[in-house]
Amino acid sequence: MDHQLTVTREEPGAQHRLGLLLGVAAWTLWGLFPLYFALLDDVPPLEVVAHRVVWTLVFLVVIISISRHWGGLRRAFNRRTFAILMGAAVFISINWLVYVYAIATNQVVQASLGYFINPLVSVALGIALLRERLRHLQWVAVGIAIVAVIILTLSYGALPWISLTLAFSFGMYGLMKKMANMSSTHSLLIETAALAPFALALMTMWHGNGQASFALGGWQTSLLLVLLGPVTAIPLLAFGGAATRIPLSTLGVLQYITPILQFSIGVFLFNEPMPGSRWVGFFFVWSALIVFSTDAFRYARQRRPEPSDDLIDELEVTESP
Repeated sequence: MDHQLTVTREEPGAQHRLGLLLGVAAWTLWGLFPLYFALLDDVPPLEVVAHRVVWTLVFLVVIISISRHWGGLRRAFNRRTFAILMGAAVFISINWLVYVYAIATNQVVQASLGYFINPLVSVALGIALLRERLRHLQWVAVGIAIVAVIILTLSYGALPWISLTLAFSFGMYGLMKKMANMSSTHSLLIETAALAPFALALMTMWHGNGQASFALGGWQTSLLLVLLGPVTAIPLLAFGGAATRIPLSTLGVLQYITPILQFSIGVFLFNEPMPGSRWVGFFFVWSALIVFSTDAFRYARQRRPEPSDDLIDELEVTESP
């Protein structure tokens, strides 16, 4: 009896530690993506995305076949769910293309800004599309973020369109994933399957014109393009394992690992310029996130929501592209 009680007590702790490890692994891998995509600088961004779509689809088909979890696709046979996932496919393709372009043009810091402000953009989408009402501190956070964008616009000399495009496309993608209410693995399979015909058509055209990086660009480049499948899907699978084992509040904190790593890579490894005005802008962004996260945790503690409750919307925890 004592042995059984010990196992019962220890199992939740072990599951929590495993979930924490998987969550840290997922967002760390996503944060290190600039290092991988930098190896493909010689490949046009659109070709990188086309290969990412195709090889992610192939990898997911293999994984789902091995695990025999094809039954999770039944939800997609619903016309509404299928339409939502097609919309999600459009937004994730935009997100991937702009992200690869940002890395190829040495604008990793601006890309990191997009994922820093993504939770605040999700709040703005909730107001605009779902008619949600904000609490006082949420308004404060949004206001600070607007000031940050103005400062960064002045610093860059133009609107930081890469950051805003990444944030809004990812925000819309996350919103549609929630509306579809499918596992991230199965929904990504359908999204990549919808995009695959276009990707394959482009790949065929490039190969026919002698402009394809795959095969014609050497085995190293070809291997890096093929590995985009597992590189995309493995963090996703780790995220799925974490989401079922640790609280969403913890996931909400862990998601900032990704933009922090991206920012650090851009500044300290890629030596992207960071004048004083840009540091000020990022300081306002980080201040807005502190206010936003503080309010989210306080609200969550008061309500103690279930996984399907509002904390998901508060922290906008979704898998990162």
